[in-house]
Amino acid sequence: MKKNILKTLSVAALAAFALTACNNAAPKMDEKPVSTPEGGMKIAYVEVDSLASQYKFCIEYTKILEKKRTNASNTLNQKGAQLQAAMNNFQQKLNNNGFRSREEAESAQAAIQRSQQSLQELQARLGAELEKEAADFSSALKDSLDHFLVIYNKDKKFDLILSKSDATSNILYAEPRYDITDEVIKGLNKRYKPAPATAKKDEAEDKK
Repeated sequence: MKKNILKTLSVAALAAFALTACNNAAPKMDEKPVSTPEGGMKIAYVEVDSLASQYKFCIEYTKILEKKRTNASNTLNQKGAQLQAAMNNFQQKLNNNGFRSREEAESAQAAIQRSQQSLQELQARLGAELEKEAADFSSALKDSLDHFLVIYNKDKKFDLILSKSDATSNILYAEPRYDITDEVIKGLNKRYKPAPATAKKDEAEDKK
């Protein structure tokens, strides 16, 4: 399981991201649109890594995923330690002729094999649950960004908005004046409303 969930998931959600412009009027953002030569395309880009580390939704969801990953890892480690202890005990009894009969030894061995199978099934199930959580996060992140940029671009009227990432970007060089990351992050955070449980937890931590 990957530890660096924040960056990995966010890049996966936005790696191939691009939107065409919308032409309707909408509320204006704080900064002016990037100027382009007459008749040329108006292009902008968003730094995915910055979005992943500064968008509140990413930060909060990453904490949730990290907690679930840790819980799953702890559960598997505990079950694995119990299985290893049972295997060691079985081997010790076998070496010391501690079983009263061959049938008793075979029964103990079968119990260990069932425990091994159960642990493998648990590992697969927890892994599948974490993958689904990660996929849901990526989908929700892209959906949030898509909806925001449609509204944002009604005023900005960019012809193309690209994603730029240190890990996956095909953009070799881009002028900083085409970077709209800060505007996008500010707009997303302004619109974002955390879940009630998350909001209460944040308030409790602020009072400490």
